Amino acid sequence: MAPIWGSLADGYGRKPMLLRAMFGGTAIMALQGMVSAPWQLLALRTIQGCLTGTVAAATVLVAAASPREEIGYSLGLLQMAIYLGNSLGPMLGGFISDAFGHRMTFFVTSLLLLVGGLVVWRLADEDFEPPENRKSILKSLTPDFSPLTSSKVLWALLGVVAADQIAGTIAAPFLPLFIKEISPDATRVASNTGLILGLGAIMSAAAAALVGKFSYRIGYQRVLMTCMIGAAVFTIPQAFAPNPTVLLLLRLASSFFIGGNMPAVNALITIRTEAGKQGSVYGLRTTVASASGALGPVIGSSIALGFDYGAVFVATGLILAVAGLSTAASTHRGPKREAS
Repeated sequence: MAPIWGSLADGYGRKPMLLRAMFGGTAIMALQGMVSAPWQLLALRTIQGCLTGTVAAATVLVAAASPREEIGYSLGLLQMAIYLGNSLGPMLGGFISDAFGHRMTFFVTSLLLLVGGLVVWRLADEDFEPPENRKSILKSLTPDFSPLTSSKVLWALLGVVAADQIAGTIAAPFLPLFIKEISPDATRVASNTGLILGLGAIMSAAAAALVGKFSYRIGYQRVLMTCMIGAAVFTIPQAFAPNPTVLLLLRLASSFFIGGNMPAVNALITIRTEAGKQGSVYGLRTTVASASGALGPVIGSSIALGFDYGAVFVATGLILAVAGLSTAASTHRGPKREAS
């Protein structure tokens, strides 16, 4: 649904789409806390996936509202918030679930979305001018992907998004097993896994803000190329980590570079897409990210079963390197400030 909501954002405003996602999520999450059968939860989760999409809506709004030279920094701050939320959310949810029961996590989530929606409603301003040839709501349900037909760069950037999401989830099914394999003390596997994942998320969050701050002056494409290659360089050696400490240090380095590439990717998508069509393209970006995030564990499990755990890190590094090089090759033309 993300490209459809993005198309509506192009024609009717980004802020209304973000409010739709926030308040729609508020209602759906509250209802999930009241279910009495698994099929009801499945139905509501499906509706949630169709109706919400707060990250995509917020990204389009931030990109549209930011000055050209501040796009990378603004999107970097947004990406930092996403990484921090993803790392703190499970910890908060686990505490609430243990202390007050599983259902309470849904109600707290609903409350958080409500508060966030009210903040956007009251404080976020959008200077939106409807396009002269604005389509009807019915026709806007068909996303406009025409920018992709004339831009190899956008295809390459979507490839980077896919590679980034695969890299972030590919090790999920077996990481505790790999840590157990290289740990001298098997009793600390759970805590070591949590430490590695948590600190990695914090490092990605810091990188998103820091790299986003300087990416315009350095050049978005140059930043993206450096981050993708850096992520590959520090991901491959993880296959040969002799102990959890070395694995932690390598993952902190790779997480830094992975976190730094998303603000550059989003800024390049903004620059390379016409203002009235950014919503559709960002919606497609969200679809690619979601599908790739789901595909990552499948790929990782298949490689681990066919070879060994270490081979997954090598494959991940190669995916990141190829995506980075393909982007560099596709952006060798164009304005220096945009492509370099």
